[in-house]
Amino acid sequence: MGELTLLLLRVAFLAIMWGFVFAIVYALRSDLFGQKVRRMPAPAAAPAYTAPAAPAAAAAPVTRPPAQPEPAGSLAAKRLVITSGSKEGLEIDLPDEQLTIGRSNESGLVIRDDYTSTHHARLLRWPDGWVIQDLDSTNGTFLDGTRVIVPTQVPLNTPIKIGTTSFELRR
Repeated sequence: MGELTLLLLRVAFLAIMWGFVFAIVYALRSDLFGQKVRRMPAPAAAPAYTAPAAPAAAAAPVTRPPAQPEPAGSLAAKRLVITSGSKEGLEIDLPDEQLTIGRSNESGLVIRDDYTSTHHARLLRWPDGWVIQDLDSTNGTFLDGTRVIVPTQVPLNTPIKIGTTSFELRR
């Protein structure tokens, strides 16, 4: 083989090796810091229903339905209380719609331990209460000792475990 051929093979080998190094660094960076997440625009509110106007002669007073009592389920939960882990004793007011949980700085509840994924789980407010959803985490999300596979309703004062951290929803 000529010297030129050997030089070209060496340069090609070095380029492939550096490509592998950059691929590994990129994978580690995205695992440690997460990928940028685009926020979806909030859906437009549905227009309010307006009743047709009644004739002036037959106008009746408008009555409102009685106020609905607050449900006794997890919808009544106002706070998230961490019961064990590095942030034990921390209380967080629950947001109106959802709370993301994970190692990412973009999460509403940041848990930094080796058993928590970058985007681990999400608490969602549904019409009948709060629901926990696992976001395909490596080590899983557990509700009262049972692994969460599908979005599952969270009763009040029931332990949720993510990594080494446990928390509960409370009033």
